[in-house]
Amino acid sequence: MLKRAVWEGLVAGAAGMVAMTLTEKVEQRVTGRPSSYVPARVLERLLGLPEQSGGRALALNWAMRHGQGVVVGVVRSVMAEAGLRGLGASAHHLVIRLTNDQVLENATGVGAPPRTWPRDELVVDVLHKGVYALATGLVADALAARHGPGPGQRHAATRPGRHADVGPVSRRLAYARRHG
Repeated sequence: MLKRAVWEGLVAGAAGMVAMTLTEKVEQRVTGRPSSYVPARVLERLLGLPEQSGGRALALNWAMRHGQGVVVGVVRSVMAEAGLRGLGASAHHLVIRLTNDQVLENATGVGAPPRTWPRDELVVDVLHKGVYALATGLVADALAARHGPGPGQRHAATRPGRHADVGPVSRRLAYARRHG
C-alpha cells in the first residue's frame, strides 16, 4: 500500500500544484499582487546558497513551491489509502500543507508567524492552499478508490465509531471483500 500511495501522492500533489498555480495567476492578474519569492529564499537558506535574482530565483522558487506541493501530496494519498477521504480529509490536509510552509519559512528566518501577517495576505495564502488541498484530495481519493475502501472504512463498516471492543477487520476478510 505504501509504495502505491507514494506514486499516487506524487501525482495528486502535482495536480494540486497545477490547480493552485492557475488560481494564483488569475488572482494576481485581477489584484495586481506580485509573485512571492519566499519559497526561493527558503530553499536558498536550506541549501546555504546566496540570495539569487532573475531567472535563477524563479527556478528556485518553482522548485521549492512545486517540490513541497508534490511531496506533501504523498501525505494526502496515504490518508486516502487508509480510508480518510472526502472534504474533511482535505481540510486536515490543508492544515498539514500550511504547517509545512510555516515550519520551513519560520525555521529559516524567511517568514514570520501568520498571526503577524496583514489579513489580506493571510486570506490569499489560505485560499490558494485550500485550492491545492481540494484538488490534491480529489485526485488522491479517486486513485485510492480504485483499490476499494481503506482499512478505516472497512472498520467503520463493521461498527461505526471508536469502540474498544471492535478490533481490526481480519486481513482474510478484508482481502475477501476487496476481491469478491
